[in-house]
Amino acid sequence: MAEKPILAYFKSPEQAKKALDRMKSEFEVIESGIDRFDGYPGAGYDPNNPITGDIPSLGSITLNGNFGSNSGILAASSVDASGMSSGGPGNMVSGVDILLTAIVQEENGPRAMQIAQECGAI
Repeated sequence: MAEKPILAYFKSPEQAKKALDRMKSEFEVIESGIDRFDGYPGAGYDPNNPITGDIPSLGSITLNGNFGSNSGILAASSVDASGMSSGGPGNMVSGVDILLTAIVQEENGPRAMQIAQECGAI
């Protein structure tokens, strides 16, 4: 049987989870994942004590990325790293940064996309 990959972008993990649960209730989902993504590499830096810890760069702590010294300097110049920007309501990030990836049987592909869109996917 042929498989169909589904990629759907959401504003929240809850929307993506709701879509995935609906898909699973209607047909078999062969493989799936829900991930947050951004424009920075790596899983970030998590110091025990940021005041006395060895912090590679401001971008490592505020952008949750893994940077070398040069790229860390460039990333720290971002308004997102400095805190000098305003997000959406409640000063939260207002972008679409949640990705639902699912693999379904080809005949279920159109229904999977319809479910994703009904749950808020773009």
